[in-house]
Formats: sequence, C-alpha cells, structure tokens
Amino acid sequence: MADPKGFLRYTRETAPYRPVEERKRDWLEVHTHMPPERLQKQAARCMDCGVPFCHLGCPLGNIIPDWNDLVYRNKWHEALRRLHATNNFPEFTGRLCPAPCETACVLGINQPAVTIKQIEEHIIEYGFEKGWVEPEPPPIRTGRRVAVVGSGPAGLAAAQQLNRAGHWVTVFERADRIGGLLRYGIPDFKLDKKILDRRLQLMEAEGIQFQPCVNVGVDLTAPELLAAFDAVVLTGGSTIPRDLKVPGRELKGIYFAMEYLTQQNRLNAGDYIPPEQRITAEGKRVVIIGGGDTGADCLGTAHRQGAKEVYQIELLPKPPLERDEFTQPWPTYPMVLRTSSAHEEGGIREWSINTRWFEGDEHGNVKRLHAVRLEWYTDPSGRRQFREIPGSEFSLDVDLVLLAMGFLHPQHDGLLDALGVEYDERGNVRTIDYATSVPGVFAAGDMRRGQSLIVWAIAEGREAAHYVDKYLMGRTYLPLTGAKLL
Repeated sequence: MADPKGFLRYTRETAPYRPVEERKRDWLEVHTHMPPERLQKQAARCMDCGVPFCHLGCPLGNIIPDWNDLVYRNKWHEALRRLHATNNFPEFTGRLCPAPCETACVLGINQPAVTIKQIEEHIIEYGFEKGWVEPEPPPIRTGRRVAVVGSGPAGLAAAQQLNRAGHWVTVFERADRIGGLLRYGIPDFKLDKKILDRRLQLMEAEGIQFQPCVNVGVDLTAPELLAAFDAVVLTGGSTIPRDLKVPGRELKGIYFAMEYLTQQNRLNAGDYIPPEQRITAEGKRVVIIGGGDTGADCLGTAHRQGAKEVYQIELLPKPPLERDEFTQPWPTYPMVLRTSSAHEEGGIREWSINTRWFEGDEHGNVKRLHAVRLEWYTDPSGRRQFREIPGSEFSLDVDLVLLAMGFLHPQHDGLLDALGVEYDERGNVRTIDYATSVPGVFAAGDMRRGQSLIVWAIAEGREAAHYVDKYLMGRTYLPLTGAKLL
C-alpha cells in the first residue's frame, strides 16, 4: 500500500484545465498535467482499505491500489506494467472515462476520493515519454484468422487481445480512418488524435491489419466474410440515433449530434468540406437537445466555432449536487450533476424541458423552438413520470439545433441482417458468452450491450477475445476482466 497516513496528510488535488479564453480559441486538449512529485502525493492518499471497491467500480477491474502504491514509491515502470495488465488503452480511459472507480473509492465515503483517473493517465504518458510502451507481437502464430468489424474501442481491444493470442487479426472499418467513436465522435479538445494514431501504429507493428473504407456487408458480403475467416467479432457500435419526432423536425438546420461532431473532426484532420455543406455554429443561436456527454461535446464544439448563444436542454430533472445515500448509496455510481470543461466555457443549461415543435422561415430554415417545462413525480407504482406545467410554455430563437439524445441500437440492415444474427428486445445483438446465434460470430461493445462508456467497450472487447480464443483453440489463456470475475 501507499503511505498509511497519506489520506490524512494530503488533500485531493487535480491538474487544472487550460484557461477558458485560451482553450476556446483552439482545438488542443483542455487538460494539463501535474508534476510527478505532486502526483505521488495524490497516489499516497490510496489507503489500506481492506476491500478495494475501486476494483468493482471499474468495468476493467483495474488493480488500482497496486499501481497507486508503485507510483508513490517512484516505480513508474512497474506501475505501467500493472496498469496494462488489465487495460489495453489507459491513454483513452485516462482522458475520457467518467471514473466510476472514484465513486466507488472507500476514501470517498467521508473524504474526496483518490484521483485515480489522473494517476492512470500520467502513468501511461510517462511510459510513452520514457519509451517503455513498445509493440508486443506474439511469439508464435496459430494460423487462425479473425475479422473484427468496427474499429472503435471495443474492436481495438478485441483485436489486440486476439493478436496477442497468436491469431491473425484484420480490423475492418467503413469510415476512411481507423478509430470509430474515438476518431470521429470525440472532439480533439478531449482526445488529440495523435494519441489515437500513436496506439494504432503500435498495434500495426504487433501484426494487426487495418482495413478502412470497407463497408462489410456491402464491399465484403456476409458469405465472403464467413468464408475468409475462422471467427468474426462484431463491434460496430450503437449507431442508430434517437430522433425527435415533433412537427418541424424536417426543417433545415436540425442535425444529429454525430453529424456535427464527425464533420468538425474531419475538418480538424485536414479534410476539405465545401462551405455550403458545413454545419457551423459561427454567429448562430444554438440549442442542444440532450444533457449527456455527447451534448457537452457539441457545446464545446459550438464555443470553438464562435456560436452567438448556446442552450443545452434536457428532458430529465436537474441531478443533485451530491449522491443521495438512500437511493444511490456508496459504492454505486451516482446520478449527480457533472460539469464538464465545455460547461465551464459558457452556455445555458436547462432541465425538465420538453420540445413540442419547431418553427421555420419561408425558406425552410429552423428559426424557433417551442417547448414547455415539466414537473416530475412518482406514481403509486413507484415509477417516475412527468407532466407539463400549465402556463410554462416558452420559445427560443434558434438557427441551429443539435439532437444529442443517445442511440437506439446498431444498424440492422446490411451486415447484421445478412448474417442472420438474433436481436434482443432492445434491438441489440443477442449473445451468450459474447457468441451470437450464428456459429463463429461474436459481438461486443455497444452493439451487444447498448450505448455505454468507452471503458465498458474496452472491457467488452477483452472479454469477447477470451471467448473467441476459446472457441478457436478449445482453451484460452486470455483473461476475463476483473469486473467479470467479481
């Protein structure tokens, strides 16, 4: 363990974001880094808690107290090895994960939790700086060939694990670049794409083949896929967005969040998009419908594009500032108000609002959003319901509307229907131990479990690789995640 009295000697401290007015003028990552000696004091706060519930809070089952102790003792190389034992891509989770491990931290019962996420990111960046992160090609090859369809975090994790088991792995991606959500869904100010490319280069050096611009199910048919590979892992994600079916939805100027975020990421990558096709918030009044992380990503993007005014509205009520110990007791992941870097940069947040209809001008452009405020209550059966508050109707002048209300399920038409996989009641791919109803075909990530966190996607990819390897070889040495074992 770290310093036995560290949690008494030191208070929680996190590295600050870059100044708001500075970061709003560029697309660089918003966060800064803490000097190693100060970070070691944060690691020293990890206490001898007996049962480390942070293991359970983390979907990957990261061995958090171990690498906290190693950081405290200045054994960074050993800390990196311990971190990589359970997490293929700590440089992604260290930047993007909402840190359910910290909400499960035992110290968090009566003090601010250990800064686990910050320490995790610094370990991997220190490792890259020192040259410790190197390709790890397998010593032998099995001769088996595996196709991974989808290059998001689940697909990349599955690919790396299966490659390390000795299989020949090809990752297919229908977009023009590898990375899936990491490439086109996450803004550069949260994840510099150089960080993604750095990891992809390592994976290529390990022997993994990447095939972008291949729409599997069209360019490569389902029968051709099954004939060419010994196993297939479907990791295409949950890609069908939840729409807002209200009058005026067809007006120009209303877009899904991923249309907006993807285009800006392409522009940042140097792609040319004709001005008349660009979705921009410059000088516009913007409304983002949806209060989650994707909505916040749209908010930060709109700030950088020079929006005149931005509202982010949410159907659900405003979360509390602190966890409710009766309904959301420790160590569960609480639904509390979270303020992202984008929220610190400006904009107006509103909760308990239902959009009724959109009004347009004579040219078919959206010009006004009409909405009503809601009252939430619990019915006799214990279910939460809402009703409109009489007389609370209002409208907002708007030039751009972004729908960030989540996703329903993966795309069925094309590959999934051609393969004939079964779906569950939510429209996701049904699996047993990650195996679909089609022999040799497996599924992982959002395509299987529904829209979730990047850390869950990596955990899903690792676990799917375990079962694929067992299917191919009759046994496996690939580990399950710690969360699965618990």
